[in-house]
Parts: sequence; C-alpha cells; structure tokens
Amino acid sequence: MSWYRNAVWFVKGLREYTRSGYESASKHFNPADVEVNVAGRSFLVSGANSGIGKAAAKEIARRGGTVHLVCRNKERAEVAKGEIVAETGNQNIFLHIVDISNPKEIWKFAEKFKNEHKLHVLINNAGCMVNNRELTEDGLEKNFATNTLGTYVLTTALLPLLEKEADARVITVSSGGMLVQKLNISDLQSGNGTFDGTMVYAQNKRQQVVLTEQWAKAHRNIHFSVMHPGWADTPAVRSSMPDFYQKMKNTLRTEAQGADTVVWLAVSSEATKLPSGLFFQDRQPVPTHLPLASTHSPPEDEEKLMEVLEEFSQKFKSTSLG
Repeated sequence: MSWYRNAVWFVKGLREYTRSGYESASKHFNPADVEVNVAGRSFLVSGANSGIGKAAAKEIARRGGTVHLVCRNKERAEVAKGEIVAETGNQNIFLHIVDISNPKEIWKFAEKFKNEHKLHVLINNAGCMVNNRELTEDGLEKNFATNTLGTYVLTTALLPLLEKEADARVITVSSGGMLVQKLNISDLQSGNGTFDGTMVYAQNKRQQVVLTEQWAKAHRNIHFSVMHPGWADTPAVRSSMPDFYQKMKNTLRTEAQGADTVVWLAVSSEATKLPSGLFFQDRQPVPTHLPLASTHSPPEDEEKLMEVLEEFSQKFKSTSLG
C-alpha cells in the first residue's frame, strides 16, 4: 500500500504543489484578506532566518506587526533581520537565538519571553530533515526533537501568553508528505529498522497535524491551524532533498508563494471564521488523508502522542528551570 500512497501523493503534488498550482489557486484569492494593518499585534516566527519563515516574517513586518524572529544561527539571523528591516521600514523586529531541537533551551527562552513581551500569533516554522539518524545532546533523534518535540514545547510554553490576548492564533508549517504516513507512536525516535530521513520527516509532519487537532480541542479561545506550503524553492529543500530539487527546480514555488497561506492564516480575519484545528493549502482547508490510504489512527494513539510529548516536555522543563 505504501507504493500506492507515494504514487498518489506525487501525482497530486505535480498538479497542486508546484508554482503553477499556486498560480491557479491564487486566481480565487481575495487580495483584501491580507491587505490589513496589524500594528500593535505581536508575532513569533521560528526558523525565520531563511525560506518560508523569513518570507512570512517579512510580509507580516510590511503590515506593521511586531515580529520576533526565533533562529538557531546568530550570524544568518542578523542578516535576515537587517534585510527585513531594510525592505519593510519596520523597526519592531526582534531577534532571539534558540535551538528548537533543544527543549531545555526552549523552556528557558519561553520563560524569559513571557516576562518581557506579549504574543498574539505563534508561527511554528522551524524544522529539519536529517537523512541519517543523529542524536541531539539530550539523546533525542534530531528530526523528532526539532519537528515534533520542539514544536510541542514551544507551543506549550507560550500558551499562557497567547491565552491572555484576543484573537490569538497558532500556525504550524507542516508538509504534504504527511499524507503518506499514518501516526506511529511505537517508534517516535525512529530507532527500529532502516532509517529513511524523508519518511521520518513525513511522520513528524503527520504528528504536527495531530498536535494541531488536539490543541484545538483543548484550547477553545486560541485558533489553531496547520498548513502545507506546497513545494517551494528554499535552502532547506536544496540541502535536504538535492535529487528532488534538481528534478523539480524549474517548477518550484517561490518562498513568498510558499509562505502565502502562513501569512493569510496569521493576519486575515477570514481565517478565523473557519473552525480551529484544520489543515490548509492555498488558503483553503483540505483533507488530512488521501482517499483509500490507510492513514487514519485511533483516538487512543493520538492521545498517547500527547501524553508522551507532555512527559518529555515536563522532564526538560524541570531540568532547565531547576
């Protein structure tokens, strides 16, 4: 069945996920949705020094928002911040150096951030696709640590801040690759069998969809969404998927096209008219499972995922905050 799911996903992607798919979808966009002024609202974007994160941060800055860039590499982050300020004229751009694969570091950052800033919108964009199994200093598999646990800890740590604000939102950047994966809670750190970085990444992205759905049920006064940016020409795609990039480079979306739905979900009043917890592509909610693909998981598996992540989260919170 896996070959079938992969084939369907690839054919579907050729049609919808490329630049031409975006151009076709954008004919139905309402430009007024994002022609808004968000001055006075605070946005945090993880993984904001390049790619979709930087493109989204730049568009939010253009609209007057206060933008907090959370990045791992200080040098590249400084360059990105300078570029955003220069292009938008918005001086309210703040930089925070945090490694999203390090849960103790995230907790320390979040505790400090909560005492110094307000937050209306969290954009979970930081991610990685490591093609060989690598462990972090905490003994965590790196893709899981960044894409799943990092997203969980950052969101959990900042929920109290978001809950203080009107029209609070959390947006997570997932991937269409998750459509070929069923939630697997038996091997969250990919220690069994042959390690396939692309499929591990896709599994993490399925986990992000589940997180969003679970958070939406638990936190009714915050609007949660998760989205697929399509196949965009980003530094991460070039470095992690070089063969794919070479085959598809002439048809890939621009970074701004990949970020469009992130921006729409972050600033548009139309986005929050739709239910919390949905999966979006090109400003529209789309199914989280392909037809005939056996990727649905029982509710107890989804609940177990949340329990395991909460255990990890609390363990690293206690060690980071003493």
